[in-house]
Amino acid sequence: MTEAVGEAWLGGEDAAEAHEHAKRIPDIISLVKDSYGELRPAERRVADVVLDDVRFAIDASNAALAERAQVSEPTVTRFCRAIGCEGVRDFKLKLAQSLVVDALYLSKPPPPAGGDNGMPFWNAVFGEARLALQEAERQIDPAQLQKAAELIAKARQVAVFGLGGSSSALAQETQYRLFRYGVTVSAHNDPYVMRMTASTLKPGDLVIAISATGRTREVVEAVELARHYRANAVCITAPDTDLARACDVRLTVAVPEYPDTLKPTASRFAFLAAIDLLAVATGYKIDGPARETLRRIKYNIQTYRAGKEMEPLGD
Repeated sequence: MTEAVGEAWLGGEDAAEAHEHAKRIPDIISLVKDSYGELRPAERRVADVVLDDVRFAIDASNAALAERAQVSEPTVTRFCRAIGCEGVRDFKLKLAQSLVVDALYLSKPPPPAGGDNGMPFWNAVFGEARLALQEAERQIDPAQLQKAAELIAKARQVAVFGLGGSSSALAQETQYRLFRYGVTVSAHNDPYVMRMTASTLKPGDLVIAISATGRTREVVEAVELARHYRANAVCITAPDTDLARACDVRLTVAVPEYPDTLKPTASRFAFLAAIDLLAVATGYKIDGPARETLRRIKYNIQTYRAGKEMEPLGD
């Protein structure tokens, strides 16, 4: 979600402009909250109005804001200056800029239908997980999956790229799934290391790129660099995105998200399903050598650990 919001906000700015733009915009909501204890009582009433209804604070006139806070108009001006703004106009400009992201986190979504366990989010989490798996089953192209497995099975080495919280973890999961079959695979989540790794790749090597939005610039550029050196590329991402267009093989799935910022994104379940499909398809392509590698792993893990209980077969 963060990727999508950020890219929609930045629009057509290039990387340098976007970075400089981000540095110029302070987190005004945090400034209000962090300065709250230092404000005068009347200024705190203005802060309360702002935090209670950010949209109102942006759109309201100075007089309307003062009236709702039950203070004078000069008090509103003093409040703005107390938190580091030049005046009311400057404060409202920064507030409007921050609302692109803040609106998602300052407003509470309508509560999802809950059960009798007293947890209203219970059904939302399990329901979205089921929906994500259904969408993955419906949208992932079996032909593309087979092509991806063929590329992995014959690759000299596989590099997995993922940037950000969810995609980094999924990249690591992809490495864990594939090395068990004897695939030479490594996961990378640092943008510089991704570029460096892409620069070392040769024909017959493979990149697997993972991105929830498909617009993460560093991942797309690393894939394009790898393809420049004639490595192949597989992506797990959303359909019709920059990353999808940059890759030879596309495992794409779009999953609608319930607008609750406290709940992890459901697309993780769809992407995990894609990774499991990809791993199993690769295992079947490699077949005998993959089974032997798994047997070795299982034998050495089982003899290392005490007890008679078998470990899970796939782990």
